[in-house]
Amino acid sequence: MNWLLLRGLAREKAHWGEFGERLSRARPGDAVFMQDLPGTGELYRERSPSSVAEIRHWVQAATTHLPRPLGLIGMSLGGMVAIDWAFSRPADLAGVVLIGTSTALSRPWDRMKPANWFRVIRLLASGNQARREREILRLTSNRPVHEALEASWVAIQRQHPVSRANVMRQLYAAARFEAPSWCPDVPGLLLVSTADRLVDYRCTQQLALAWGWPQALHHSAGHDLVLDDPDWVVDQICGSLQPSYGPSRCQL
Repeated sequence: MNWLLLRGLAREKAHWGEFGERLSRARPGDAVFMQDLPGTGELYRERSPSSVAEIRHWVQAATTHLPRPLGLIGMSLGGMVAIDWAFSRPADLAGVVLIGTSTALSRPWDRMKPANWFRVIRLLASGNQARREREILRLTSNRPVHEALEASWVAIQRQHPVSRANVMRQLYAAARFEAPSWCPDVPGLLLVSTADRLVDYRCTQQLALAWGWPQALHHSAGHDLVLDDPDWVVDQICGSLQPSYGPSRCQL
């Protein structure tokens, strides 16, 4: 089984932290891959597309070397890319895990809580990279922010600086993303925290209701579930594995 991990808005592979290693330990024999979205990480010099469909097409082309079917794990914007992939080419996928994502099935003020609208736009458009990363970390995590973690996120941004233009294009793509109300022909799992301060968790519940996918709710983590409680995320993935995902052989 090959897992492909897709991160969110203005984030890159390095922001997964130790999650990939934890998933590998839990699923010995599986392969875990990560792919930056265009405009982020090693691809920070690329121009980010302004639609989720274009981002998805780019990611598909960049991962043709990975044997299908894939297990997709997408967080936030990465989850939207995973959804679009599930509807466009379901035969590519063995299953999809969505973490804290949303679609136009939800109201705009649920997809990003109104109190954060101007704050997020101001932060993401800021030219002060260090300040931007510190504030994003505090907004998306509900755990105490340690200096070492803060420094590592600032270092990630300095190594692969995401341009303000690419941030705004990604934000525009996410805001416009729509998905059908019927279920894609792929097994899925929905993960979210009820304490998410950025996106209302009911966006995930609406997807669960519309598509009939199982969901699991965390009750204290922030929007960045894989940062706040990676073991819980791995546990939910392993506990929900169906035959389509491959034999459940998690070692937690």
